[in-house]
Amino acid sequence: MPQARYKELVDRLAGDIRAGRLRAGTALPTHRKLAAREGIALVTATRVYAELQAMGLVSGETGRGTFVKEALPRGEGIDLHAVSADMVDLSFNYPALPDQAGLLRAALRQLAATGDLESLLRYQPHGGREHERATVARHLASCRIPASPDTVLLVSGATHGLATTAMALFEPGDVIAADALTYPGFKLVAETQRLELVPIPSAGNGPDLQALAGLCKRRRVRGVYTMPTLHNPLGWVMGAARRRELVAIARQHGLILIEDAAYAFLATEAPPPLAALAPECTVYVSGLSKSVATGLRVGFVCAPQEWVHKIRGAIRATTWNTPAAMTAIACGWLEDGTVARLEDEKRRDAAARQGVADQALGRLKKVGYPNSYFLWLPLAHEVRADAVAKALLREGISVSTAAPFSTAAQVPHAIRLALGSVDLDKLRQSLQTVARVIGDHTF
Repeated sequence: MPQARYKELVDRLAGDIRAGRLRAGTALPTHRKLAAREGIALVTATRVYAELQAMGLVSGETGRGTFVKEALPRGEGIDLHAVSADMVDLSFNYPALPDQAGLLRAALRQLAATGDLESLLRYQPHGGREHERATVARHLASCRIPASPDTVLLVSGATHGLATTAMALFEPGDVIAADALTYPGFKLVAETQRLELVPIPSAGNGPDLQALAGLCKRRRVRGVYTMPTLHNPLGWVMGAARRRELVAIARQHGLILIEDAAYAFLATEAPPPLAALAPECTVYVSGLSKSVATGLRVGFVCAPQEWVHKIRGAIRATTWNTPAAMTAIACGWLEDGTVARLEDEKRRDAAARQGVADQALGRLKKVGYPNSYFLWLPLAHEVRADAVAKALLREGISVSTAAPFSTAAQVPHAIRLALGSVDLDKLRQSLQTVARVIGDHTF
């Protein structure tokens, strides 16, 4: 089929979808029927649908066919919290406790009274001042991570830590293995750095490591991005044996392990981090956005010393240094026990929210961790996630579908609920609405 004709078919179908002539939920012809109808090769029909899927206009479902997707305003899932100020946001987590504004007010007063304010107005070392890196190293040591001021770098939040790690240690085109469902922020990092993300299927509470080992034999994999302790969005905690197996694969194939621990503080009984098992090949990334406040934007990276200078260079290229005033406050809270207290309170708060969700959602299938701030709802075979999300928007509730989290071509129909951004009464009412809307779409 000539290239111009192929593009004409893609444009015609895309135009029909965008204009509403092909309505959301419409089942499109099978690949064979499209090929016969348009007089094209089967491989070309497959290519047409693949391009429409890449444009976000259709979804292909094994055993069911290809369907027109619901058009969600301003992105899918993780961007919906910005749609309206009065929207109930169950798509994005910014957990906060009632007294946190008072903590910040007191910290600012203390900084003004006793801090060296003049030094905070100047450029800081790219990776943070030595005494601040020492504070973070002590905090990481309490998490069983062998850290020193020389292996710690301060960054502007955990996502910045992931971005600077990717910039420093990988080249465009490098293959990075990641869970088939993973943190959308790292997907964006990979896209920006032109890294190829290859999905690892899930196998219970963790990735399918046989699939990873097979991938490493077929492809030159450079790294693995993983959340072994409280995976986002599925909430699992990888067991000790599987962690040791992952480390063995990394050592055998020379992989760089990127361990994202943004939510790890919520897990009360977890095996040692990968950074404790394989410090020579693991970059540990975390921060205080979820444990303290999302607006604080203070994170940290712990890396093998031979990689530190490369990551420090990436920090310089992106932000020069983490804002000094915020870093000073964050390190003060690490030293005086405020962070430890907030983490403990948030574990209890998250557990209470999971209890509310369990009651409000009733018999719906739920996947999650007992003290986490999010919940995964796999939907029944006949229920389409984009249709549920759009119906909930009409009810004034934003949720995430699986699309922002998926690294695989086949996107499951599921809803991810963020539980930490509204008060408990509103959360209960909103989750009851979620259960009702999903029930309305089940037949």
